[in-house]
Amino acid sequence: MIISRRTILQGAASAALVTGFGARAQSAEFTYKYANNLPVSHPMNLRAKEAADRIKQETNGRVEIQIFPNNQLGSDTDMLSQVRSGGVEFFTLSPLILSTLVPNASISGIGFAFPNYDAVWKAMDGDLGAYVRGQITKANLVVMDKIWDNGFRQITSSNKPIQTPEDLKGFKIRVPVSPLWTSMFTAFGSSPASINFAEVYTALQTKIVDGQENPLAIISTAKLFEVQKYCSMTNHMWDGFWFLANRRAWERLPEDLRAIVAKHLNEAAVSERADVAKLNASVKDDLVSKGMAFNDPEAGPFREALRKAGFYAEWKKKYGDEAWAILEKSVGSSLS
Repeated sequence: MIISRRTILQGAASAALVTGFGARAQSAEFTYKYANNLPVSHPMNLRAKEAADRIKQETNGRVEIQIFPNNQLGSDTDMLSQVRSGGVEFFTLSPLILSTLVPNASISGIGFAFPNYDAVWKAMDGDLGAYVRGQITKANLVVMDKIWDNGFRQITSSNKPIQTPEDLKGFKIRVPVSPLWTSMFTAFGSSPASINFAEVYTALQTKIVDGQENPLAIISTAKLFEVQKYCSMTNHMWDGFWFLANRRAWERLPEDLRAIVAKHLNEAAVSERADVAKLNASVKDDLVSKGMAFNDPEAGPFREALRKAGFYAEWKKKYGDEAWAILEKSVGSSLS
């Protein structure tokens, strides 16, 4: 299955896929719901649909997974409650939001920890991912082995490119409602404002804030290029999605069916990673054509500024020495 930017962004392609999302199962022995917060056209939903089809085929129709994309079943907080109670059987969630339930899940989002995707997948498919999955399991949820990709986050601005840490001093930037974001930008001397994403465009347009940060695909789909001139490829934070399951629902599946479901969901995660990488490359070209100016700052000075401000020491204390040692080993450098 080849996913191009056209497949992802065109409504017609999305509509063709909708019939498989949330459709009623007729005779499956196990009919499970999978909820997420992304549009039906996002690579995560396209690959999840592909996995659901393969699971149904390989289990001879015994397992049917209904997909409910785009917050159809509520907000992230609502859906996390539902997967814990069994209202939905599967759910994908960012580690940064999952940290409201599993505090150390957000360790993969530490600022400037990962220099590139190779480092991300080495860590998340290795010791760091194993550590976080262990923490999730303690919260009585089941988690698949492979984390899905959301992407590296970049900083956009209306008035200047962000080239050095000094450019962030006094910079009014919108951040999600999360202690990790607020802590990091405060350490840079910025003025972070926690604003709901639905209000970001207006906040940028009216200059309540001068900038924001998000993966390129979101900068494009939310049309932030209309109210932002500069995009600085800071790669300051990587984010993904853990594929979670309700423990009771998972254990109701016979062991052979569990193996089939896990195999196809994990294979789909790896395929989605490649899709997102290709999408980001094409989105950058599209944003340039719409007038955005790009620059590529060096990560080293930003990391050093965070170290001097005590950001890493603060979060090392919160996560604990064991988790921090696994992070540093996984990224191959000392952060604190």
